[in-house]
Amino acid sequence: MGRIATKNVREKAARGDGLRVLVMTLWPRGVKKSAADAWYKELGTPRPLIRAWKSGRIDWAEVRRGYLRHLKTPAAQAALRKLAAVARRQAVTLLCQCPDPQRCHRSLLQKELQRRARR
Repeated sequence: MGRIATKNVREKAARGDGLRVLVMTLWPRGVKKSAADAWYKELGTPRPLIRAWKSGRIDWAEVRRGYLRHLKTPAAQAALRKLAAVARRQAVTLLCQCPDPQRCHRSLLQKELQRRARR
């Protein structure tokens, strides 16, 4: 199984990153397309959920629950299957622009991919 890491999309690529995968619904402004090798927008946080969090209407616990529900949708499930298959063969780095990786969906996604890649 390859390593599954996370980074901010604005961090420079490193040799050990493997496949750099953007996991945001929208491409971030000011970021060149060369910053990522692949884009799985289906694995990004749904826009209504991220808007509610950024406006302070919901807390991180609700974001977490909402994102985990989102991962059960058919589009997210298909993307998870594909990405887990890649992660079984090579290193993968999940990219997002959240400043705090502990309060970012990429950390939740990392755990889910690690679980699936072990199968």
